[in-house]
Amino acid sequence: MKKTAIYPGTFDPITYGHIDVIKKGLKIVNTLVVAISDVSNKDYLFNEEERIEIIKKALFKDLKFSKKNIKIISFKSLTTDLCKKYNANIILRGLRAVSDFEYEFQLAGMNRKLNNKIETIFLMSDVENQIISSKFVKEIISLGGDIKKFTTKSTIKSLKQKYD
Repeated sequence: MKKTAIYPGTFDPITYGHIDVIKKGLKIVNTLVVAISDVSNKDYLFNEEERIEIIKKALFKDLKFSKKNIKIISFKSLTTDLCKKYNANIILRGLRAVSDFEYEFQLAGMNRKLNNKIETIFLMSDVENQIISSKFVKEIISLGGDIKKFTTKSTIKSLKQKYD
């Protein structure tokens, strides 16, 4: 049976923590939809199109992932509605630390109430990537720091263009 999962997030920008979750997710599903949230209540560094392009370059150019089982899309709806659209019954969520768990637990519960056929699976990135957040990556590069350990070459190039 084919399994499709939605991995929603802002990915502003994508980091090695996100990429770890994608790698692990691909081990348990046939198709992974990387879904870029573009709700208007957030202040993004990169717009929707830029984030799609950054993720494509990071995954397919820098890391040579296969395009056959990864879709990259943006959305402005409920994640559960997106699951219906892509016939997915799994939502993947990444956990970095215990502090993430309470919010993610509540979110999973709400999604379950909205559609009880959808399961949320929590995946942790590898230990060396658990401390990485998009927020910190943006702050480090804005202050002239080195972010090679946190994201891919093409993502770094896109960040440098924003901050130069």
